[in-house]
Amino acid sequence: MVRFGMVGWGWRAQFFARAAAGLPERLQLAGVVTTDPERARSVREDWGVHPYPDLAGLLASERPAFVVVSVPPDVAARHLASLAAAGVPALCETPPAGDLDGLRAVCDLARGGALLQVAEQYPLQPLHAARIALTDAGVLGTVSMASVSFSHGYHAFAVMRRHLRAGGGPVVVRAARAVALSENGNTRSGPRHQAETVPQERITATMEWGHALGLYDFEQNQHRSYVRLPHVAVRGATGEISDDRLRVVHGLDEVRTVHLERVVAGQDGDLSGHELMGITGLEGWAWRNPFMGARLADDEIAVAECLVRMAAHVEGADGFYGVAEAAQDHYLWLCLQQAAASGETVRTDVQPWADQLTVTA
Repeated sequence: MVRFGMVGWGWRAQFFARAAAGLPERLQLAGVVTTDPERARSVREDWGVHPYPDLAGLLASERPAFVVVSVPPDVAARHLASLAAAGVPALCETPPAGDLDGLRAVCDLARGGALLQVAEQYPLQPLHAARIALTDAGVLGTVSMASVSFSHGYHAFAVMRRHLRAGGGPVVVRAARAVALSENGNTRSGPRHQAETVPQERITATMEWGHALGLYDFEQNQHRSYVRLPHVAVRGATGEISDDRLRVVHGLDEVRTVHLERVVAGQDGDLSGHELMGITGLEGWAWRNPFMGARLADDEIAVAECLVRMAAHVEGADGFYGVAEAAQDHYLWLCLQQAAASGETVRTDVQPWADQLTVTA
């Protein structure tokens, strides 16, 4: 079992706590740093975890294997620097910094030897992971286009770039924004209390790499909407994915369309308990739930995967989403916002972290 600490106790921080609670034999939240008295009370009474007023107290008392930093991006870099100075590995919530200077500073920490990863969970969510596994396996051939419409900013780019195998090379960004009425959805606090149509901003954009095209489309609060569907489309030379459908051709004229099907236990006469077993694809499983028995929701599965991979990284395994990857995805989001605000084409620069990316082209 790996014990980890946490800095921050906001809405997102509790996803890590729930994921760990579902895997008590593998993960344990050892302590939480929070300066808010009410949040400290919640940590202690609702979760049975000791709260600390500062990072030094947590590190001295608990000696965690790593620390999750789940605070606003404008203060995350300060905590990451403190952990790096103490020689303690860190897993940072997205994004690791709010602006370009902050992103460069965090990447400098990693270049200097700090063990840092970022908890970008979307590529690890079951359906995204199944689609990425198919593109990684070459089922679609060389991928030339990825269209994403499921979440905002850096989350979208984390999935887009993975499908396109796009690194830190120059990108031509064109974007437009529009406002239209749309029915309201849920909030961070939970389900809506009344139905109404409200103005929502929508941003669409094209991202042109030298070898591929990315399409971005997101309406404000779309990921919590009752009426807006998530969409992902990936086109390759020998196949295509559209949401939960895969189309490939065998031989001369054998066209096959396969549904990426969620297989759920606990239905009908199955008494093993209700949870996602996996997603089937072209030849059997495209993705399997690594945490059977924990009864986690899709996003919690992805967060648990971040924690487990971070624990493995601390023990010497390869990283899974370093600060350079997170910096590049957030940088693209900053450039897209600039293009949408100005109406002008934006051309990205190659950043100092480009050589630290998994794909450098």
